[in-house]
Amino acid sequence: MSRIFAYILHKGGVADDSAAELAAAARKIDRAQPCTAVVTGWGADLDKVCESLRGAYPEIWKIAAGPLAYPNAELVRQALLAVIPAGSVVLVPHSHFGVDLSPGLSIKMNAAYVPDVVDVEGAEGSWLKTVRQEFGGQVSAHVHCDISAGAVLNIRPGAFRAEGDAPAEGRVVDKSAQVGAPTARRQYVETIAAEAGDVDITREQALVSIGRGIGEEENIAIAEDLAEALGAVVSCSRPVVDAKWMDKSRQVGSSGCTVRPKVYMACGISGSFQHLAGIKGNPFIVAVNKNPKAPIFRVANVGIVDDILEFMPALAKRVRKESVPAKTKGAAHD
Repeated sequence: MSRIFAYILHKGGVADDSAAELAAAARKIDRAQPCTAVVTGWGADLDKVCESLRGAYPEIWKIAAGPLAYPNAELVRQALLAVIPAGSVVLVPHSHFGVDLSPGLSIKMNAAYVPDVVDVEGAEGSWLKTVRQEFGGQVSAHVHCDISAGAVLNIRPGAFRAEGDAPAEGRVVDKSAQVGAPTARRQYVETIAAEAGDVDITREQALVSIGRGIGEEENIAIAEDLAEALGAVVSCSRPVVDAKWMDKSRQVGSSGCTVRPKVYMACGISGSFQHLAGIKGNPFIVAVNKNPKAPIFRVANVGIVDDILEFMPALAKRVRKESVPAKTKGAAHD
């Protein structure tokens, strides 16, 4: 079996949640083959990330270089090509940066490329069986990938359930000398933070998130009523923002906000990878959707097949009923 590597995204000295998910995906490819993490960057933050991965990976390759301080797929590609052996399987998160990095990396490696992988069904000889989703998750495509010359796989965030970390035994190996100083024709300029809205959903512990299934703008009041009953805040997916029903500051996803709630209730949301990419921290996910084949059910802890316009009012009523103190209930009979 080919060697397996996982490219780790990180920010501010903290590894992305996808780091543990890539380790889980690697185990599904070949549990007997250790997966090596590769981390690029510069400075103290890079060292923090490498140390934090010692409980999830047996070996972490550190590539430190000044030009890698900010994410640039052109530079990272050069760094990976300098250290990763030919014929390897490389796992990369299916994020904006991952999609920028991976196709060119596979071409330079002369290796197969499979984007947006949601499952791995094992390997038979040099063939790896993967699963992708087409037509917004309505169809599962089973893709047999020839990994005899290596492969680059983009792993959808949230598709693989992260397992508990092993004891901190992994060792950090500095590979910086093999890379040198990579150069690129494009340069990082600046990061522009999105303007804050009336509510900062990135700080909320409970979110009731609505998608296209809400039907029309007037129905948002139903979600707001449920959120009030639950002590939550209403967020949304991109179609709701595109329809100008809610402000962009309420949008969860790769083109919106990244949230880390304890409870995330997805109502009428299909569960595209762009939306799931904005949900971090392994929250308890409750999904409500009329379509039993909606991709959101693959990552949900609880899945409910129902019309959200009927389910949400019923749940709000039940929550309020159950939250009334016992003596208050009895007061009505005094």
